[in-house]
Amino acid sequence: MRIFLRTFLVIISIALCTAAWREGARAQQQNSPQPQPTPAPTGTQETQDEGPIFIREVRLPISVTDKKKLPVSGLTKDDFLIYEDKQLQQIISFRDEKDTLPVYVGVLMDTSPSTAGKLKFEKEAAKDFIYTVTRLRKDKVAFVTFDHEIKLHQDFTDKLDQLDRAVDAVKKPGEKTSLYDAIWQFCDEKMRGVPGLRVLVVITDGEDTYSRAVLRDAIDIAQRTETTIFAISTKAGFTGTVPGVEAGTIADQSDRELERLCAETGGAVFFTGDITELERSFTKISKELRSVYVVTYKPSNEKYDGSFRNIEVRLRNSRDGFKLRTRRGYTAIRDNVRQ
Repeated sequence: MRIFLRTFLVIISIALCTAAWREGARAQQQNSPQPQPTPAPTGTQETQDEGPIFIREVRLPISVTDKKKLPVSGLTKDDFLIYEDKQLQQIISFRDEKDTLPVYVGVLMDTSPSTAGKLKFEKEAAKDFIYTVTRLRKDKVAFVTFDHEIKLHQDFTDKLDQLDRAVDAVKKPGEKTSLYDAIWQFCDEKMRGVPGLRVLVVITDGEDTYSRAVLRDAIDIAQRTETTIFAISTKAGFTGTVPGVEAGTIADQSDRELERLCAETGGAVFFTGDITELERSFTKISKELRSVYVVTYKPSNEKYDGSFRNIEVRLRNSRDGFKLRTRRGYTAIRDNVRQ
């Protein structure tokens, strides 16, 4: 009888211990953080078939210049015609140069090995741009470097002394070039929530050797976050300052990609061999940003279907020598951007 009772108690103890162990393991599994997939930058995303869904308004900063490349002022809402996929769109709001928005500028500087001999020039160019374009107590600037790593040295601020220190702190180049990843990450993380105009200035030789993202991804995220990209190519030769190829030429595929990156987002790339001319270019950009027209419309095609929507802007009465520049389209997917 005692042997039976002892055996019964042992079995009960084992069963209770096993149940407790299983419950503890289940609780630990529920409380442990589960690995999350890392989203890869891509120009296309899955969409769900939920019928007609109204997409957000599309806001277009539009630059208009004359034959002398000077900003054109005095235009009105009625002067502009907006087409999306060749369909005329209805403009729902309009802002001219008298109603200027604050500008949020991200300065991305290439610190890869190929820029080692140009680091001093890049830092001077970054500072010159910040001083020329930024209006105190209104605009804000962030400063980032990219090589094999992407580093935010200074978040958006209007304090020039902090930006100076951030630029001066860059001492040596890294190992690779992640140009497209830097653009994708900065636009995705920093440009979505800021008000006003969004501008990205990339100082680089245009050679990307390390990114997961490709050119199309960089263009796509800039278009979706309404970010205009300007680029300063350090590949051009600056006599006595920056070693490189002949100034002012588009020599290879990386140059063409840099030009496309800017053109499709409404900006411009500068291949120049003269520092004075580069400073003039900064002044032109500054004046252009102060005279930009901001046109907003709600697309007549109301679905998030993942398609690319082509945008074309015209003047109702064509003017000789006038040139309009804005982004060339966007991908119709669910996205969150502050208007």
